[in-house]
Amino acid sequence: MKNKINEKLIELKNIHVNIKNNVENIHILKGIDLTIYKNTSISITGESGAGKSTLAMTIAGLELISKGKLFFKNKPIHNLNENDLAIYRSKYIGIVFQSFNLLDSMTAMENVNLPMEISGSKIDSKRSINLLKSVGLGNRVKHYPHQLSGGEQQRVAIARALIASPEILIADEPTGNLDKRNSEEIMNLIFKLQQENGSSLIIVTHDQSIASRCNQNVFLDNGFII
Repeated sequence: MKNKINEKLIELKNIHVNIKNNVENIHILKGIDLTIYKNTSISITGESGAGKSTLAMTIAGLELISKGKLFFKNKPIHNLNENDLAIYRSKYIGIVFQSFNLLDSMTAMENVNLPMEISGSKIDSKRSINLLKSVGLGNRVKHYPHQLSGGEQQRVAIARALIASPEILIADEPTGNLDKRNSEEIMNLIFKLQQENGSSLIIVTHDQSIASRCNQNVFLDNGFII
């Protein structure tokens, strides 16, 4: 899956992330320099604890930067406050988590519409239904998460991540809780919808077969890009 690389979308310059707990200050990302282009795919791999998810969530504006600069379309993101970061995420970022993160009290369609509801955007029921159809759940629109299999729940999560037509789709170990068959189906679906949507795809994975499908590969070791 090799797309033509064109304009710069995300740029990280000397990014450091430190997280403090009750005992110590943990230096997770250490001077990350990275450029991600529009309409491309990139994998982030490395051993457990290398900083993969932290790097992805930093790009998403969910992890605060301790030092360095982050740009989206040449506009600075690193100095935004929490409200502006929330707007950045709602407009430009879609995230698929390993643990699905669906709300049990909401139907599949309501879960898909949730980002629009949070951002105060107009809900387009036709689009949400079409997205559920595109992930093979046209007959599960009114089902609740407990009525869905793990693979089906992850499909709802993918539809939810795409509802706002994000320019960046982040998938953080999206197949970690799925069996092999469902994992393959979910990854095929993510790549297919990423191309159709025209998003840039960032995948955190330990699976080299998934990483090999991406245009760009980043390997992290102890907070450094190797």
